Amino acid sequence: MSFVARLPYSRLALLGLLTFASFSSRAQTAPTPEQVRRWQHLDLQADGVPGISADKAYRELLGSRVPTPVLVAVIDSGIDTAHVDLKPILWRNAKEMAGNGVDDDKNGYVDDVRGWNFLGGKDGQNIAVETLEQTRIVAQYRAQFEGAKRKKLSVDDQVKFDQYQRAKKSFEKDLDEENKQLAYLKEAYSNNTFSFGKMKQALNVAVLDTALLRQAAASRADVPSAGSLYAFLRRNHFASTDDALKSLDQAVTRSRNRVEKSLNPAYNPRPLVGDNLNNLAETGYGNPDSQGPDASHGTHCAGIIAGLRGNGLGADGVAGDMVRIMSVRSTPSGDERDKDVANSIRYAVDNGAQIISMSFGKDFSPEKAVVDDAMQYAAQKGVLLVHAAGNSSLNTDKDQNFPSARYLNGKFIPNEITVGASSRLNTSALTATFSNYGKQTVDVFAPGVDIYSSTPGNTYATYSGTSMAAPVVAGIAAVLKSYFPQLTALQLKQIIEQSATPYHTQVLRPGSKEMVDFATLSKSGGIANLYEAVKLADQMMAKK
Repeated sequence: MSFVARLPYSRLALLGLLTFASFSSRAQTAPTPEQVRRWQHLDLQADGVPGISADKAYRELLGSRVPTPVLVAVIDSGIDTAHVDLKPILWRNAKEMAGNGVDDDKNGYVDDVRGWNFLGGKDGQNIAVETLEQTRIVAQYRAQFEGAKRKKLSVDDQVKFDQYQRAKKSFEKDLDEENKQLAYLKEAYSNNTFSFGKMKQALNVAVLDTALLRQAAASRADVPSAGSLYAFLRRNHFASTDDALKSLDQAVTRSRNRVEKSLNPAYNPRPLVGDNLNNLAETGYGNPDSQGPDASHGTHCAGIIAGLRGNGLGADGVAGDMVRIMSVRSTPSGDERDKDVANSIRYAVDNGAQIISMSFGKDFSPEKAVVDDAMQYAAQKGVLLVHAAGNSSLNTDKDQNFPSARYLNGKFIPNEITVGASSRLNTSALTATFSNYGKQTVDVFAPGVDIYSSTPGNTYATYSGTSMAAPVVAGIAAVLKSYFPQLTALQLKQIIEQSATPYHTQVLRPGSKEMVDFATLSKSGGIANLYEAVKLADQMMAKK
């Protein structure tokens, strides 16, 4: 499941939470355009913002250096291959000829010019929505274990029974919460539609866009909420209230899909792919459509890593234009399958990726062993894995989230770096309220709240989540690899951890009202910092 923070943390949630009457209370704290669009690149000392100091690094340390090519794989929902900010930096498999139905490079994947899609069929159809893993476990074992007595089962079946009980509890909880959220979003859509309609009547217009609202705020004292509505739309990058309602409608659709599909044990789209799910060693299934039916999440992550810098469009990526982005699609709306994750990692490694960005995760991983094997394969090939910590406000030192920081045998995965999400405020809100954390299992934090980046159709949007924090770190790793190509995956991880800017700000522990030292929430105790990482890489190389 893609790790965009779910309600009430995303901008779509704000639409649901804010109605016409409450806009004014939000307008007073609107950030500047610079802070909204580029805050992750800023520096604490120079700009007063706890970003990664990317601008400072390029300005003071990298300007006279010559970068080398780096390939970063984004295992995600797909990437819009025509986006103006991404098209020049997307990987192309030079050994493959598009559309000829032949595996020209003999890598087992036919026509994989831009990457691969493990969620599609040979006929070109694609899975958009999948079930959650707990839904699949309930569907698989309900007939066998519902009403069964554990003590009467075999030892092997007791293990399965215990997993079924945990999955059932999680499934029922998620279904109840999603039904409530769906009702809430539908009501919010109705309320906002009514409120926006009333303002249109008051102003006698058909469209409430930002230009009109700005003018009304200055000239129409009889419509006092025009100014606060204008500020709300600007802050969330909506051109009009119609655009805002469109986004909320999309949130309603996603919630309905979770109720009717992701949390429906009878729903199973997998036959569309045509593979044998029981054969975990199977490869070559899928299709070359690495964009897929909804590439919003993957496109956003790709832009964070390497969207063109300095072109005056949208948002800048962390890495420069020597980086290429490979799209590997394994993450639907719903939970990814372990088999697809393992194959995605192996595909990326075998096709030259040096860094893999993975902004997905789930609560159960019944075939974790096959994912572990793929991660070990990546380690053997010197590939760095950058993984989002998750958005459940959990201490992952104690609670499970997959892919995890440890192998099944309990040993830490040496080439994986796990990333929590931080905000632009060096206050008690520095830690994203949704972010998972863990002194042992989360390596570092990075900007992940209100991150502006590319979305399909040459558009841009602000998302929040550890999904956004992981590609920030993947971008840092890509910069380091580009300017210091001799660095290994383990050295990249070491540099990013050791160069993180330490913060001892008292923050709210995610999921609680307890105040804690920010440094206690991750292994490094800090926020990833490109400027300091480049300095440390310089020092490391000088010793050789």
